[in-house]
Amino acid sequence: MPAPSEPDLPVLIVGDVHGDLERLFQALKPYPAAEWQTVFLGDLIDYGPFGVGALRYARDRANSVVLLGNHEVAMLWALRDPARVGFWNGIGGQDHDLKELAKDPGLQQWMRERHALVQLQDRTMVQHCGSDSYALLLEKDAPDPVAAINARVHELLVDGGQAKLWGLMSGKNIFPAQPLRLDRWLELTGSRRVVFGHNPHRNSRPEVYHGGKAINFDGGFSRFHSKFQRRSPLGASVAPLPD
Repeated sequence: MPAPSEPDLPVLIVGDVHGDLERLFQALKPYPAAEWQTVFLGDLIDYGPFGVGALRYARDRANSVVLLGNHEVAMLWALRDPARVGFWNGIGGQDHDLKELAKDPGLQQWMRERHALVQLQDRTMVQHCGSDSYALLLEKDAPDPVAAINARVHELLVDGGQAKLWGLMSGKNIFPAQPLRLDRWLELTGSRRVVFGHNPHRNSRPEVYHGGKAINFDGGFSRFHSKFQRRSPLGASVAPLPD
């Protein structure tokens, strides 16, 4: 499933924004939307005060692909089931964002339509978490694993399966420490490498593993996240995809 995008544009990756819209504007200044295909890796919301604003900005930015993160799953879960609001608040959810989302059915629908996995033109797999847990959604012998996983994710979001999705998408990134599972995932999806966010790294640039077969773009971007580091440059989370 190649990305629905302009193949001739260079690719810009944006890691977990977590509601820090002001810093996102700053990070994207060198990268005009018309000149880049921008891929947002999910978790645009929570912790920071402008989660819904970040969602709308990413949605409306030209030449962009926006992936589903586990925090978007949790927000949709809280929207569907008020008993989950306390849990969502505990992972950074902002009440004013939930109220804003409740008033915007179009944005709700757009969120439910986000893919979990997208393969770019150069066979780079982009996804939110650095794990093969998505494969648990596959039926045996699915002819197109990526399309099948995305279809199942959509079904779960529509039919109240947020609990299952949260469980699959909220574990630790495993690719940095498990190269054999990484290789199996790349083979299953027909990809040459995988790009993800989800768990913050501590490098000044996106963290590269296993000779470039896996790259983490979550550099602790949001100033409102507990793992934000003052010395973390913008380029640890927002940077062009290397060749």
